[in-house]
Amino acid sequence: MTRVAVYDDNKPRRESLQAFITMSPDLEHAGSFENCSTILQDVVTTKPDIILMDIEMPLVNGLEGVRKVKLQYPHIKVIMQTAFDDDDKVFSALQAGAEGYILKSASITQIAQCIDEVIKGGAAMTPSIALKVMRHFGKTLTQSSEYNLSPKETEVLKHLAKGFSYKMIADEMGISYFTVNNHVKKVYEKLQVHSLGEAVALAHKNKLV
Repeated sequence: MTRVAVYDDNKPRRESLQAFITMSPDLEHAGSFENCSTILQDVVTTKPDIILMDIEMPLVNGLEGVRKVKLQYPHIKVIMQTAFDDDDKVFSALQAGAEGYILKSASITQIAQCIDEVIKGGAAMTPSIALKVMRHFGKTLTQSSEYNLSPKETEVLKHLAKGFSYKMIADEMGISYFTVNNHVKKVYEKLQVHSLGEAVALAHKNKLV
């Protein structure tokens, strides 16, 4: 059972997400909060596996929240949510360590898919956000002798940056889901990162893109 906490200053949305989590057979509602002012205390009390994090909240917003969580509890997965498709906030969230980023206009089905992807070790982004990541960091990824990424690992990283799910990558490359998962683990290990945002940022910094 995956425990999910919700951070959102909009009460009706908090209640809607709580209802969705409660009705999902594989999820458990860990708690709901209107901002991140006590987030480190919250995670100790509620012990979430995943946090659905609103990006715009009073007092302490979601960007500061994800930074605090990832610094103290890097194993907790964070999916950012926002009503606006904003470049700066997208990259700030991903670089802070968020595993996913989805617009609030996404359907319940899309949110469920996003959570499932992150649970399985992937990174989830809406297509529009993935496109911005690609435009910002470059449209091609090349093999790096320094990090020794194989052609297959490089191709997997490129597809992840485009917003592909593990299943989509498996279909595109003609390999199994299990193989995709292994490639991603090796990419993260070789780049010494823990999230897609970190991987893409490092690739850009070291001119791998």
